[in-house]
Amino acid sequence: MKRYGNLWPHIIDFENLLQAARQAQQGKRYRPNVLAFNYNLDQELLRLQSELRSQTYRPGKYRTFSIRDPKPRMISAAPYRERVVHHALCNVIVPPLERTLIADTYANRMGYGTHKALKRFIHFAHTSRYVLQCDVCKYFPSLDHELLKAMIRRKLKCSQTLWLIDTIIDGSNPQGGELEYFSGDTLLTPLERRKGLPIGNLTSQFFANLYLNGFDHFVKEQLKVKKYLRYVDDFALFSNDRGFLIEARSAIEEYLASLRLKIHPIKSQLSATRYGANFVGFRMMPHGESFPKDVQVRVRNRNLRRARGRLRQLQWEYAAGQLSLQDLIQRLQSWEAHLLNGDTQRLRRDIFDQLVFCPPPLMEESGVRSQEGRGSSEF
Repeated sequence: MKRYGNLWPHIIDFENLLQAARQAQQGKRYRPNVLAFNYNLDQELLRLQSELRSQTYRPGKYRTFSIRDPKPRMISAAPYRERVVHHALCNVIVPPLERTLIADTYANRMGYGTHKALKRFIHFAHTSRYVLQCDVCKYFPSLDHELLKAMIRRKLKCSQTLWLIDTIIDGSNPQGGELEYFSGDTLLTPLERRKGLPIGNLTSQFFANLYLNGFDHFVKEQLKVKKYLRYVDDFALFSNDRGFLIEARSAIEEYLASLRLKIHPIKSQLSATRYGANFVGFRMMPHGESFPKDVQVRVRNRNLRRARGRLRQLQWEYAAGQLSLQDLIQRLQSWEAHLLNGDTQRLRRDIFDQLVFCPPPLMEESGVRSQEGRGSSEF
């Protein structure tokens, strides 16, 4: 197995840090902490570079808050300075490590995403009688630090890069969650092993993808599942043999236990594809007698409620001057592109015809009303 080295000079290169700052501020340029950092951008980046080079860099304190939609979760936001470091690290380590991922894992990868995952899911459903869908219980809070570091060390050998990765992982704040026991544990094992990564970090998103990379290869190469895909901790196996999927589930639970993970007992289900399924925020519905050859794709109600809430937040941020017109249009177009993956023509018309955005006082831009036209919004 190839291990990558000599990555550190590229990570701390000033041009990489500058690019990381540009990436970290996307959609957040007018926030006070970003403006303060950018006011003395060169000095801030040179200070970061010096701390990284001397290995005196220490992550800042996380800002933690809870959300309850669609389920209770704790969100930890790193200081902006730390997000620059995360981007600088990922710019260098992601390209070589991503080559080890299977083709059918779709989260946090350039050129992949929910839309391609949905199309692949529908394609597999069209040609299979059964689907086993699984969801890992409290995935981000359950990621074991020791196991994660061992996985990374099997792929990287650059000592300074590994120091920075360890610093970021060790700097994670406690993510809560219940104590979980696995085979071979003593009474104190769950207390002695650190676990959990902040869900909002760019590094956490990539590490979460990498954590299940070995599992992906296990499913494809040892279980011989030809039709399999994963999006973060949601994964699905397709087959015409129901008994095969039942046996596969037992093997999956055993493998995940070696990663100190468990699948959700309710959300993980084996069902016939003719009854439809939920995946990445959409609901595949039976449509006509030819299902699964003919399928309707709709937005799930809870995802639609969340999206309406985000749109109201965008209206407030734009009116308060916290969001530029360019960023506003980009976000609206991105969300509409998401809706275009389903049968949502009437839904898009209803939503966008009612959207009105009022600019902040003393701004030259006039209000923005999105309009439905030829499958895309016009502003």
